[in-house]
Amino acid sequence: MARTLETDVIDMPEEVMPETPLDGGSEKARSESKAQKASASRWVFLAISIVALVGASLWWLHSQNYESTDDAQIEGHLDLVSTRISGTVAWIDPRVENNQLIEAGTLLVELDPRDYAAELEHAKADLDTRRAEARSAQVTVPIVDASAFGQLHSALAGKEQALASVESEQANLLAAQHKLQQDEAIHDRAERDRVRYQALVEKHEISRSDYDGRQTDATAAGHAVESDRAAVTSVEQRIAQARSLVVQREAQIESARIAPQQVSDARAKSDSATGHLEQARADLDTAQLNLSYTKIYAPVSGVIGRKTVELGHRVQPGQSLLVIVPLDDIWITANFKETQLRHMHPGESVTIRVDTFGRDYKGKVENLPGAAGPLFSLFPPENATGNYVKVVQRFPVRIRLDKDQDPERRLRPGMSVEPTVSVR
Repeated sequence: MARTLETDVIDMPEEVMPETPLDGGSEKARSESKAQKASASRWVFLAISIVALVGASLWWLHSQNYESTDDAQIEGHLDLVSTRISGTVAWIDPRVENNQLIEAGTLLVELDPRDYAAELEHAKADLDTRRAEARSAQVTVPIVDASAFGQLHSALAGKEQALASVESEQANLLAAQHKLQQDEAIHDRAERDRVRYQALVEKHEISRSDYDGRQTDATAAGHAVESDRAAVTSVEQRIAQARSLVVQREAQIESARIAPQQVSDARAKSDSATGHLEQARADLDTAQLNLSYTKIYAPVSGVIGRKTVELGHRVQPGQSLLVIVPLDDIWITANFKETQLRHMHPGESVTIRVDTFGRDYKGKVENLPGAAGPLFSLFPPENATGNYVKVVQRFPVRIRLDKDQDPERRLRPGMSVEPTVSVR
């Protein structure tokens, strides 16, 4: 019976088999579930798209207010310590080693000072000599002034005296010539009387004594004439001597007329001595400076690097001994693209990400460059060949850290950083 029923069921066609209510409800539920899932997926996709769009918009708006670059590093001064003079290294501070921190004013290196000490003593002695020469030259000026002009006045007075002597002797000559003429007349008369009396004596018309008296008068008159002639000759000689003295006084006057030049020469010598004195003082200052340069001090506080000096080295002026890197004066050089400088100005705040420590520092834009970086290179680019290719240039922007951002002074020149400038 059961088998019969089973057979009957199996033999029944499918299209005539009635659907059970349970199977029809399950299919409908599945269809509705699929539709609900498809609708939920569309809403989720739409929501995600909206969120992504909003996020992208917010990111784009946010990125418009900031400019950043990874082409940046910390920079600072590298103070080169060198010597101004040549010498032999006699002493080095034991703390002077690479990577050691040194304070400003610390005595780093000392050169052998003996040569420069001797030069200083020589300069002091030369200064004393030049000072004495200058003092002597200064004293000589008034002496030469008084002596030269005194000689001029004396020569002028001597000439006047000589001229007066000539005039006086000429008057004496005139008087002597008059006397000579008078005595010659007396002599001629006495001679004529003698001759007349001689004739009378020979005729025995007068006594011999009368003749002798006339002869004596004639002889005396002759002697007087000779004496007058000698006096005239003497006066003429004195006139010649007086005139010679006049010529001598004129020569003395000509010689004494260079008194102003003599005074000028004395003053020039005094000025020259003063110049030599100033030169000696300058040499003394130079010797003192050279002696002081034998001691080399740290110009700034910082870390020592690239030390090349050793004890006993012979150093020359300008030779590098070591480098000091000051840690208190550092900045960031960020090479921004030219398209990033549109809204960038000095004073804008900057966030600096330091790769070494993985932390951020605060700072500000200190200044903008005057030209692109390649223009400062040894061989700047030349675009006049006709093969021009447009390349976005980079400009080095200087960024200064805010105060108290690095109290431990851990930042070092050369560290890579990523600055982000707020250009709002």
